[in-house]
Amino acid sequence: MIKVAVTGAAGRMGRLIVKNVVEDEELELVQAFDVVNVGKDAGELAGVGKIHVPITHASELELKLSSDVLVDFTTAEAAVNNICVAAKKGVKLVVGTTGFTEEHWKKIKDCCRVPAVISPNFSVGVNVFWEIIRVAAKMLSNYDVEVLEMHHRFKKDAPSGTALKAVEIIKEVIGDRETVTGRSGICPRSDEIGVFAIRGGDVVGEHTVFFIGMGERMEITHRAWSRQAFAGGAIKAVKWISKVEDPGIYGMRDVLGI
Repeated sequence: MIKVAVTGAAGRMGRLIVKNVVEDEELELVQAFDVVNVGKDAGELAGVGKIHVPITHASELELKLSSDVLVDFTTAEAAVNNICVAAKKGVKLVVGTTGFTEEHWKKIKDCCRVPAVISPNFSVGVNVFWEIIRVAAKMLSNYDVEVLEMHHRFKKDAPSGTALKAVEIIKEVIGDRETVTGRSGICPRSDEIGVFAIRGGDVVGEHTVFFIGMGERMEITHRAWSRQAFAGGAIKAVKWISKVEDPGIYGMRDVLGI
């Protein structure tokens, strides 16, 4: 069995990852870390009953981490530290945390000397969405491009990592354009990509990329209404990375073979 530890185990995604690990016959949850609900049973928090794996305070990660794979859904600052700790201990990684800055990425690349899947979105559908965008950008390279994303009112980063990944893919295909996050006043459009974020309610995640030409437009949309879409993909990534021996940062394209 693949031994799994989870950081952010008491959070929305963390609890769902715990549930998926516990219910998968190929996986064993051996550790759970967070800064809240310390001492409580991770299984009970996840709604799967007592599993005798208590939440350990995240500050003890370096001292106590011992697993085959660490799954991280925390915050950008915390995740950088967790990635470096895991790499130091030779523990493979699956990281779904978003909001990384350029400085964060520099630290991650410097210390990540183990196989790691790092992705802003583990949903299989979103990864297909990105591939469709890649094809559309190639065919509609002279069209104006806008990106709209919507999430629940508690999401900490904006624009979302999924939206920024979409922009990155488009720029790879059509060349660099300025990224504009919001417009106001008198602002005639230039050669740019507009990215807009909506926050409200309990929206799990919606992303639309608009390719707008003269007399027509194409809208490519992905909607998630359950976080299970992300958790299921993360579990695929855990199983895949457990078999990878070459150190490096991988994405869901590698996991899915697309």
